[in-house]
Amino acid sequence: MDKSSIDLARMRKSYEQAALDEAHVQAHPNDQFHIWLEEAVKSRALEPSAMTLATVSANGRPSTRVLLLKGADAEGLVWFTNYQSRKGLELAANQHAAMQFFWPELERVVRIEGRVEQVSAEQSDVYFHSRPLGSRIGAWASPQSSVLSSRESLERSWAELQASLGDNPPRPAHWGGYRLVPDRWEFWQGRPSRLHDRIAYEQQADSSWLVSRLAP
Repeated sequence: MDKSSIDLARMRKSYEQAALDEAHVQAHPNDQFHIWLEEAVKSRALEPSAMTLATVSANGRPSTRVLLLKGADAEGLVWFTNYQSRKGLELAANQHAAMQFFWPELERVVRIEGRVEQVSAEQSDVYFHSRPLGSRIGAWASPQSSVLSSRESLERSWAELQASLGDNPPRPAHWGGYRLVPDRWEFWQGRPSRLHDRIAYEQQADSSWLVSRLAP
């Protein structure tokens, strides 16, 4: 496509679906998040649990990727991955991370920051064995983030492991869950004229949450 056929400067949308008032949000950000997540599911968002996770390397270089949320409660937000992947290595060097949910169907964004920890081996085992068999074998076959010689080599590794591991492969030690323990949340609701609503929650020393409105 000719790049001149897309006029990015003229691409814009007016956000007019809803409003967000700090006087009416939940006292705990996790409760507010669950309300919005349920509304995203009901709106038939394409991937309501999809999130962008940002990590930072030991030398300060940031990177992002899209993952799927697999748990959210008062303790934090959980996903599963290869511990030896780029994000795993970066989290080993720097435990602070940020994530973002974007639900365009509702003109909403949720941003979350905090410290990341590994979930228990038991929790990782439970989730691993709930996955489809092909995905469980894939966790063994893929050296995530490493350079591959070819697509065929990956598929060959998967087939060989399928034959050797059978129908009930154990969870590999290099694969499991992480939990982001938030200390900051922001809920963004699109509004007309770019006067968006931004409500932030900041965790205080006594573990309570300070709610503030931010300028758009």
